[in-house]
Amino acid sequence: MTTEFNFESTAAEVVAGIDLTGRRAVVTGGSSGIGVETARALAGAGAEVTLAVRDIAAGQRTAADIGGNVKVAPLDLADQASVAAFAANWDGPLHILVNNAGIMATPEWRTPEGWELQFATNHLGHFALTNGLYRALAREGARIVSVSSAAHLRSDVIFDDIHFESRAYDPGLAYGQSKTANVLFAVEATRRWAADGIFANSLMPGAISTNLQRHMDPEVLQRIIAERGSSFRWKTVEQGAATSVLVATSPQLEGVGGKYFEDCAVAAPNQPGEFRGVAAYALDPESAARLWKVSEETLAG
Repeated sequence: MTTEFNFESTAAEVVAGIDLTGRRAVVTGGSSGIGVETARALAGAGAEVTLAVRDIAAGQRTAADIGGNVKVAPLDLADQASVAAFAANWDGPLHILVNNAGIMATPEWRTPEGWELQFATNHLGHFALTNGLYRALAREGARIVSVSSAAHLRSDVIFDDIHFESRAYDPGLAYGQSKTANVLFAVEATRRWAADGIFANSLMPGAISTNLQRHMDPEVLQRIIAERGSSFRWKTVEQGAATSVLVATSPQLEGVGGKYFEDCAVAAPNQPGEFRGVAAYALDPESAARLWKVSEETLAG
């Protein structure tokens, strides 16, 4: 599936001409990085947008800057009580859920439950949030946007040791695993919920310089860039939000789910030696079903 948009397209260009009046959207991590531009594009098209953020003050500043019908609500994805409270406080239908927030390449940190923090935040938090909002999503049909990364190519979900209890912790592998989980989540959510009018897709936004990289060793980041050579290109935040907005709003994606997008198109299969495309393991339906079951069991304690 291709569209008229590409690497260079911005979120505003992708949503131009689309009327979201009467539609309600949630953007997690909506007060920084591509979350801001995702929210700005959705609000600019007429949607009511809720910024689900840890820092309420930052969220309020972002809402004031965007203008339009933008609300702010507290959400800490690493805190299951916070996730449950957000879902419980939601009233009415929800048409677009952009699971955008994330952390990257952190030191070895764990939640009070003992879960590795990147997996807990990037996957388990969004998994619990989306399930908690299921009734709202199903009321009128909805789209779920699962923001993944090309870093998913670094690691499958290691079911035998998801939380690095028996293997040495590697921040890059932990991040990659969590991003594979984002893709698998979209596959299984669509399989389970398509009959309810809910479709989920995942995406790679592109390489964007934001505070997401704040935990990365600068030398490691420069080495990664050098390894990719001329194929590496930065995007602006406006370009980085474009694929999220496309997945959330494009009429071409009506009834489409379980796909992985990059540069505003369905990604091709990854080829050896390339850092683009989608890994076969990230779209595997058996792994997606297994991850869903494991996630439910983990959250149930």
